[in-house]
Amino acid sequence: MWRTLIVEDELPARASLRKLLAKTELPFEIVGEATDGEEGLAMLRSLRPDVVISDIIMPGMDGVKLLQTAREEGFNGRFVMLTAFSEFAYAHQALEHGASGYLLKLSLDLKGLKQMMEKVAAELQRMEKLRQADKWFPDKTEAQPTDHPEMNRIIEYLEDHYAEEITLKSLADLICMDASYVSDLFKRKTGLTLTHYVQQRRIQAAKMLLSETERTVSDIGHQVGFENDNYFIKIFRRWCEVTPSEYRKNQKSVL
Repeated sequence: MWRTLIVEDELPARASLRKLLAKTELPFEIVGEATDGEEGLAMLRSLRPDVVISDIIMPGMDGVKLLQTAREEGFNGRFVMLTAFSEFAYAHQALEHGASGYLLKLSLDLKGLKQMMEKVAAELQRMEKLRQADKWFPDKTEAQPTDHPEMNRIIEYLEDHYAEEITLKSLADLICMDASYVSDLFKRKTGLTLTHYVQQRRIQAAKMLLSETERTVSDIGHQVGFENDNYFIKIFRRWCEVTPSEYRKNQKSVL
């Protein structure tokens, strides 16, 4: 069963989705329901669903921001967006961030939902094949803790902020330790320098975006934390032995 999270602020809409999804007789199981984007993001982090069905317009964090934040954090599950007729611009923006598609809330019926979820199921099956071919899929829960609590704090921070500017001093200040000591200790506990750890995490996220979205190589490089396109390509090639464009082409040829 594919684990499914519903993020929708209207109770009748959530109830309708539950009933329709059950009637599709497809292998999707609802594991959680959230009433806004902030709650949805928290549940996504804890439940790690395979697919999120989210309204676009909600109080606070909207569905597009939820999707964008999830992608920036390395979440590679599928998104289906719910939209009204007046929200098409948002729907297309969601597609740019890798949403599987969108459904019109006012005309949602069993046939339309079933067609969309069959598409999502096919994409999830494709992702399983990609996992078998290439073990790159990032998952925040896979960050291995060390036996040192302060190093674990740094790892947790890097998982959330890898796309931002990160300095050794800022990490040392985070745990109130000497910078040179932090550098040496981190390498002993993880087997990687801080620079290599951040690069590896950024490249993991870049792989997911290259494989699951149509965003340009330049956009992806900037999104995962590389300010310079040439440097992004250089580091990507160092870790993967191919350029980002070659990697995307190779992933499409897997199937």
